[in-house]
Amino acid sequence: MKNKNKNIVVFASGSGSNAVKIYEYFSGLNNVNIASLYCNNPNAKVLERFKSFNIDTVLFSKDDLKSNIILNSLKNVNPDLIVLAGFLLKIPKDITNFFKNKIINIHPALLPLYGGKGMYGENIHKAVIKNKDKMSGLTIHYVNDKYDDGTIIFQKTIRIEPGETPLSLSKKILTEEHINYPVEIGKLLANDQ
Repeated sequence: MKNKNKNIVVFASGSGSNAVKIYEYFSGLNNVNIASLYCNNPNAKVLERFKSFNIDTVLFSKDDLKSNIILNSLKNVNPDLIVLAGFLLKIPKDITNFFKNKIINIHPALLPLYGGKGMYGENIHKAVIKNKDKMSGLTIHYVNDKYDDGTIIFQKTIRIEPGETPLSLSKKILTEEHINYPVEIGKLLANDQ
């Protein structure tokens, strides 16, 4: 990476374990800065976790996301990358168009399998186990205006063991997410000179 500082914005809706891992990964690097956390859930655990990191937080509603409020806020921050980390709302077309190939998401399945509306968290892992799949994994992809439809950046395959449960599969995939997401973010920022 060159000396230019890179700003990233993190969007999260829940516990924020991936968001925390991203913060921890980049906190020791001078050239990457988490500019702010955007959250649509006032009860999300991620808000409490990020309070101790002294990072600006933007709490917003679904209506704010659909209006120009969030787009204008993001334009002011001017991030090099917008990272969705357990963010459950669909990003509107005006934002995905303005920040084309600057918004990424992580999905706990091997897209294009098990993607789309309603396919998140335990719903995915239950479907994978029910279908007796031999493999699952994670996908990091660019975000467009459709759920889980953007160009794939990275995939990691995880073997499903006999007797695997949705919970055990979820834990295995989440561990790999924590390892791989920050690394792939770093690679994208390094390639964006």
